[in-house]
This record gives sequence, structure tokens and C-alpha cells, in this order.
Amino acid sequence: MSPLYILPFFFFFFFFFPSLSLSYLFNTVYHIDCGGSTDSTDTFNTTWLSDRFFTSGSSGLVSEPLRFRSLQEKTLRFFPISSGKKNCYIVPLPTGRFYIRTFTVYDNYDGKSHSPSFDLSVEGTLVFSWRSPWPEQVSRIGAYSDLFAFVSDGEADICFYSIATDSPIIASLELIQIDPASYDSASIGNGSVLVNYGRLSSGSEQWGPGFSNDVDLFGRTWQSDAEFRSPNSVEVKAVSAIKNVVNTDQSPNYFPVKLYQTALMGTGNGALEYELPVDAKLDYLLWFHFAEIDVSVNRQGQRVFDVVVNGENMSRVDIFKQVGSFAAYDWYCTVKNLSSTILSVKLVPVVGVPIICGLENYAIVPADLSTVPDQVVAMSALKESLRVPDRMGWNGDPCAPTNWDAWEGVTCHPNKDETALVIFQIDLGSQGLKGYISDQIGLLTNLVSL
Repeated sequence: MSPLYILPFFFFFFFFFPSLSLSYLFNTVYHIDCGGSTDSTDTFNTTWLSDRFFTSGSSGLVSEPLRFRSLQEKTLRFFPISSGKKNCYIVPLPTGRFYIRTFTVYDNYDGKSHSPSFDLSVEGTLVFSWRSPWPEQVSRIGAYSDLFAFVSDGEADICFYSIATDSPIIASLELIQIDPASYDSASIGNGSVLVNYGRLSSGSEQWGPGFSNDVDLFGRTWQSDAEFRSPNSVEVKAVSAIKNVVNTDQSPNYFPVKLYQTALMGTGNGALEYELPVDAKLDYLLWFHFAEIDVSVNRQGQRVFDVVVNGENMSRVDIFKQVGSFAAYDWYCTVKNLSSTILSVKLVPVVGVPIICGLENYAIVPADLSTVPDQVVAMSALKESLRVPDRMGWNGDPCAPTNWDAWEGVTCHPNKDETALVIFQIDLGSQGLKGYISDQIGLLTNLVSL
């Protein structure tokens, strides 16, 4: 889809929230009720759009809708194998960085008692893999998953790939534009996807969009850190701020004030410890959130602790020395070369006891190679001219992700400098297609067989 056709949709579904922050300039927002037939507004005053931007598939309804409080959690879109192995949501977006969240639920919507196996990619990079059987609770009530990704070509491709003959499913899809400089993008680069492996709030229950009326300009939700604290951790107590915390909702990360209104403190001499599940093949970005909201600490040096990650002392923290009291203070680091599926984080006391307001853990997933843009244009034209049926799954990038098979009948390989993918061979002889070969076939400069 060219930018010429994107603009009308983009402006029509453009939302602006002046009450949130007059200085927040990134206001492209989609909340899509997958499988939903009408627009709706949930109990938190979020407007959900009826299902759109999908390439194929069918709509469905969970088997026990009364279990779910929101309409967008009850409906879903599924992609039967008759729709092809690969299906996508192709959402028109301006160039920029986006927070993308999905809600996935099975709840035996099809009466087969078989939760499906499938993969999900964003912008041609594999980010989530669902394998049957799902944990029973996830299968019945669903799960939210989210990430940060950069979109540069005018549309976001969120694609699903069937494993065996299973039907991929999705209940809701949200895309929210965020500050392009957020989460140290200058160092990490736009070529990586940050996949959420835990966004934790200390001393509180789950909160954020879809769970409470608390505002987070990025659309992030925050869960309690309780289940991630190590059994070896020192006993903790929750504390709450008696006045507003400053330095919040600031560019480029816009961390909300709610995050710093509660905290956990150690109650003894031991370390406050977390055990975070990870995929050891990836690197991780850890983002720590602190605020000195304990009124008994009123000068530097009264509370000092070390941040130790996988046994390595990463930093010594004195919050009051850095920002004083009742002010947000954030610190982050990257962790590489893991050898375990558990990432150990310890706040080790030096003076007094450690305190923490929140902790985020993101897998840094390198962007996969994508098909040369001109060749994507050529293949899209060929799809139209040959009237390629849905069953062949010609959706999204013809070659990416490289973890998946290319479009049916298409063979790809990296170009000479291995910076992109190119079409090497097309074999459609047995498909019974009718039509003509588009003139844009000439853009397939690496094609050796048709």
C-alpha cells in the first residue's frame, strides 16, 4: 500500500488527548478490537475500533464471554489454514517508534480443546511464539504481550504464521506512537525490537491502561513485582509517598507519576532480590526506577546500595545524592552473554536498606533482514496481476522473517552484502493461477527462474 492511500485512513483514525500532556507530541493511536464488528468504548473510556487492516481470516467469540469484562477481550480473529500459512494486520502509520500490544486468548472458541501453535512477527522480526498446549490459565483468560518497535515504511506489518495446520488467533491489537528517543534508542538503534519480559511496579497491584484509570502516555501497563521476588530476598515492606513526586512524565520516556508513588524497602540486612525469566540467547535492557519517598531519609549517604546483576556489581546508588527526596531517579544497563534462563538482580545494602519503585526488563531482539523494497513492490504487483488466492498466504514481507518459509512458491536468499533479502526463484506452475505477469517483474533483478 502506497503512502497515497495511507493518508486518508491515517487522518481518520488519528486521536488526540490534550488532557494528558500538552507537551506530548506523539498522538497516533490505534486500539483495534480484533473480530469486533462495531466501534466501542470500554470502562476506562478507551475507544476501540472495529476490526480492520487484516489480510484474511474469520471472526470468532470466546466460549465463555461472561468471564471477560471488556468487549475487545471477548471477540477474536483467527486465521484458518485455508487463509494460507501467513496472515497479517497491515496498519498505516507514520514513520516513528511505537508501543505495540496484543491480547491473545483461546478459551476453546472453536470447540476443539486445542490451543494453537503459531508465531507472531512485527516488521518482519519474529517476536512471539505460541506453542500448544498453552498454560491452562492463559488459554482460558488470555495474556497481554507488548514491545517497542520502529516503523519506517509507512505501515506496520504484524504477521502470524501457522505451525502445522493450527489457526493463529488474536483478540486485540494496540499501536501507540511514542518518543523516538525513548529507552536509549540512540545506543540500541532503530534496528532492534524491545520485547517486554517484565514491567514491574513495586508496592502496588497491576495498573495502567486496561486495568485502571491511571495514565501512562505510552500505554504501558505495570504488574506487581511480587511473583518475581526471589525466595532468598530480604523481607520487604511497602511505602507510599505522602506528597507528589517530581521529575515524572518527562521526555523521552514519560514515566508516569503513579510509578513513583509506591516503593518496597528491605526490612533487614539482606539484599532485595529478583529472579527474572529470560531467553539466554538474547541481550537485555534493564531499567530501574527509584524515588526517595521515605521521610526518614533527608540527606545523602543515609541510604546507599549496590545494583548487582548476575553477580556483577553494576552501580552504587544514592538516590538522595542524585535528585534529593520525592523525585524520580532512573538508571539502566544492558546485560549480555547470559548462561541461564534466570536473570538475577540484587539490591545489596551498603548504608541503610535498599528501596525500589519499579523495574523493567526488555529483550533486545535484533531486527531480521527484510526484502529489498523494490522487490516487495514487484511481488505485490505480481500478487494482484495473477490474482493469487488467500490460501497461498502471500501477505507481509515475501521473504521475512527468515525463521519462516517465504511466500509459497517463492525462494529467497540474502543479497551480496547480506543487508537485505532478494527473490531468487518463483515457481507457480502447479497453482492453476490465471492472469498476467506484471511489468514490475523487472524489479526482481536477482530472479534466475520463473
